[in-house]
Amino acid sequence: MQISLIQALLIGVVYYMGFVGTPWLIGVLGSLSCIQKPLVAGVLVGVILGDPVQGCIIGAAVQMPFIAYIFAGGAQPNDPGLAGTLGVALALAANLDPEAAVAISVPIALIGTIINVIRMTLDVSFVHMIDAACEKGDMKRAIFLHIVPPQVLCFVLCVVPVTLGCYYGVDAVNGIITAMQGRPLYTLEVIGGLLPALGIAMNLRTLDRPGTLIWFVFGFIISAYLGLGAMPVAIIGFVIAFFYVALEMRAESGDAPAARALVETSSSTSAVASEDSDDDFE
Repeated sequence: MQISLIQALLIGVVYYMGFVGTPWLIGVLGSLSCIQKPLVAGVLVGVILGDPVQGCIIGAAVQMPFIAYIFAGGAQPNDPGLAGTLGVALALAANLDPEAAVAISVPIALIGTIINVIRMTLDVSFVHMIDAACEKGDMKRAIFLHIVPPQVLCFVLCVVPVTLGCYYGVDAVNGIITAMQGRPLYTLEVIGGLLPALGIAMNLRTLDRPGTLIWFVFGFIISAYLGLGAMPVAIIGFVIAFFYVALEMRAESGDAPAARALVETSSSTSAVASEDSDDDFE
């Protein structure tokens, strides 16, 4: 499959719309950051390239290594948005299996991290411009510098690399896949099959708490041994979660007086201890 320039440009726009910091349609949809998920981005890329089903399949496979993705503080994890757009597009164009698509998408996600670091570094210059405008009392210019130039920069940094990668990268990927036929390509697919397990393992770390992990084990049992599909398991989980949360909230409301007394006792004890400590230093 050959990706046209218009298709490559649209895929770049999809990546930009899901990029962290884009404000468009927030009032309508709440946020478009869901496009950053490879599963969602893969469907949209599949629609643009005329094969939404395969785009969804590859996007779901690429989603697994990023299932525990979190962007916190100054940490810069690999970018799932670029993996779900450029990675899925190249995989679709090269007619790759989902396992091989995962193997090429994860390194592509690292490029997205570099793009984000470059964007944040260049955005610092706008902050100094805003400070200068505020010192002069020009709030209209400060608002303009806060919104327009950063979004123009973000649009260029997101759309241009993805467009060029989609338009010129298909031949390169096809050449690499042709050169890797046989054992090298099989090794690549095996690595791609292991990466989703890593994502699931990272996600399971959050379940290692009393009262949480047992529900995962229960879901695994009814899925593996009763042969139930994802939808019945999801419905059972919803029903259990509904009653579990209702009972937990009722228990918490019933224990509220005791908890309040405990807090008051703790506060009074801390106050007495504080007074004793002050006396010791007098």
